[in-house]
Amino acid sequence: MKDRKEPVDTPMPLMAHLCALRESLTIALVSWFLCAVAALVFSPQILAFLKAPAAHDEALVCGLDLTSGFSTMIDIAVWGGTALAFPFLVYAILRFVFPALTRRERTAILSILIAGSGLFIIGAGLCYSKTLPLVVTAFQSMNRWIGLPVEAIRIEGYISIVMKTVMAFGLVFQMPLVIFVLGWLGMVSSKALRAKRRVVIVSSFFVAMFLTPPDPMSQIIMAVPLCLLYELSIWAVWLKEKGSK
Repeated sequence: MKDRKEPVDTPMPLMAHLCALRESLTIALVSWFLCAVAALVFSPQILAFLKAPAAHDEALVCGLDLTSGFSTMIDIAVWGGTALAFPFLVYAILRFVFPALTRRERTAILSILIAGSGLFIIGAGLCYSKTLPLVVTAFQSMNRWIGLPVEAIRIEGYISIVMKTVMAFGLVFQMPLVIFVLGWLGMVSSKALRAKRRVVIVSSFFVAMFLTPPDPMSQIIMAVPLCLLYELSIWAVWLKEKGSK
């Protein structure tokens, strides 16, 4: 179709929309269930991967209850299944939404999804490789300072900290994409973003203070990339404005 502003598909009746919604929901549920089962099958390998950031510490990550193994397997199945099924869930949503969009809108949504996934992977990878070992060290140092050295780390609490920290890093790294989308839509300008640069730098360290353990290195690892990505979004918005002119 030559006109990129025209809808790609013809309108459908209400029953056809309901059938399409049912098929999309079925795809999403089945894919999540299969991915959860796959994560459950490989839960020993996944658990070893999650325990790696604490390998440098003398304390042993272990289960302290009879049901620790079962609860850990369920957590891995839920979190791992959701992560593995994310592409299929996105496909199910787009399968229902795309027929009502134009080609230009489809291209924009796909670009945003690809960029958002890339930023999430960068944030999660940075958290796993750099921040999580510091998290374990910081909490253990605090325990020794207060006089309660921990020789065994409860697996349920450890998995919870790992998942929450990784998710926090991945979601926070979406901020530049949100800013770029707002600038692309004309809701903010590069001039306004430059004027707020100091506020954003202070806010980045303030947010990192709450989302990371109480040690300066973890805060720097989160805040500095956020400041660099904010600067990159300013240049991206400026280039878009220049291209529009």
